[in-house]
Amino acid sequence: MPLRSTNPATANDESSIRYPGWSVAAAAFVGVMTSFAPIVPYTFSLFLNPLHAAFGWKRQSMDGTFAIAAITVALVSPFIGMLLDRFPPRRIILPSILVFAVALASLSRLNGNIAQFYLTFFILGLVANGTAQFAYTRTILTWFQQHRGLALALILTGSGVGSILIPPATQWAIGHHGWRSGYLLLGGIALLGLPLTALLVRNRPVAATHDETSVPGLSVRRAFASIAFWLLCGITVLSAFSENGLVTNLAPILTDHGVTAHSAALALSVRGGAGILGRLGVGLLLDRFSPQRIQTMILVLAAVGTLVLAFAGSPAIAFLGAALLGVGLGSEADVLPYLLAHYVGRKHFSVLYGLTWTAYAIGGATGPMFIGHRYDIAGAYQHSSIVFLAAVSFAAAAISLLLPRRNTAGPDLTPAVLIPSPISLEE
Repeated sequence: MPLRSTNPATANDESSIRYPGWSVAAAAFVGVMTSFAPIVPYTFSLFLNPLHAAFGWKRQSMDGTFAIAAITVALVSPFIGMLLDRFPPRRIILPSILVFAVALASLSRLNGNIAQFYLTFFILGLVANGTAQFAYTRTILTWFQQHRGLALALILTGSGVGSILIPPATQWAIGHHGWRSGYLLLGGIALLGLPLTALLVRNRPVAATHDETSVPGLSVRRAFASIAFWLLCGITVLSAFSENGLVTNLAPILTDHGVTAHSAALALSVRGGAGILGRLGVGLLLDRFSPQRIQTMILVLAAVGTLVLAFAGSPAIAFLGAALLGVGLGSEADVLPYLLAHYVGRKHFSVLYGLTWTAYAIGGATGPMFIGHRYDIAGAYQHSSIVFLAAVSFAAAAISLLLPRRNTAGPDLTPAVLIPSPISLEE
């Protein structure tokens, strides 16, 4: 079916509900909701006990598979970004979704050989960012300028919605039909984003006289010489260190400090819900106020939330800390691509965005290792360890104050005339 705007007045009006870009954003929302981002991190722990019971695998050995996926994501993200900068998005996204779904379903055939488990998670890491918000972001940038923050928030909210809906469904499948059915369910869920992506997700068509060489933005070399790019990478490493160090251990941290297991689980849900609201709110603010100062604000909120959780000894305090953490860290994912496009433009956006994901993976891998090491030494989750994570987040906020307000790349979305044209895999 053609994606058309028959009214020329609404064809370029981002404020109109009939603006074609909103259909693309809605399809991207569904794609992100059923991607690697909400599926693998939020369901991984649900299978640990069943797999241990089935095969006797040790927890440390199984945790290693997640590290394999994270390291693989870090290594291949710049390459996926390069492909997204050169080819239409669906040529990357659709094969990635298919491989991702088949790999998830294949886990239902595990036979006790842990090498198969490792290999499958390596494959999942290879295609992870081909299915997640990373792959859809550049396309959204081509459609939006006036409401770019809101559009980015919309697709990133898909991850939050998926993280709320998918784990309970998976737990139900495991409890009623076994862990093999749980993996089959996840494989089916991963395919749900494929139809809308195939039909609607495409870069904004422009007039034939507007060739790709005129797309504004810094070269990769010039981006590497930009202080703003490295400041963003540094902020990403620190925020990921703090976020992942805390979130991957949040439930046992709270129970270790006297909060019941039920309340600790509820605190995780509060964090997820607050993250959704925070992303949408920050998306609206980004289109109206300084994105640099908004980033500082949300990093401070995350740091304060971490500090509250360090001393949370009751459900009410745990919920407050989790809500602050959710608004802060959930919204950071909105601000990074917005600022990156502001500083480096769109020409090589995806490959540079991929490098920031490498930075995220470095922080995301070392944060949990730090907390785990401190736990092994002390035999408990000490307040000082969590306070250190808060200090790291405060450091990220301080660095954000150094970001220049000037756009170093020039306008990252040049005015273009929308061409009403049918969808094809070549777009």
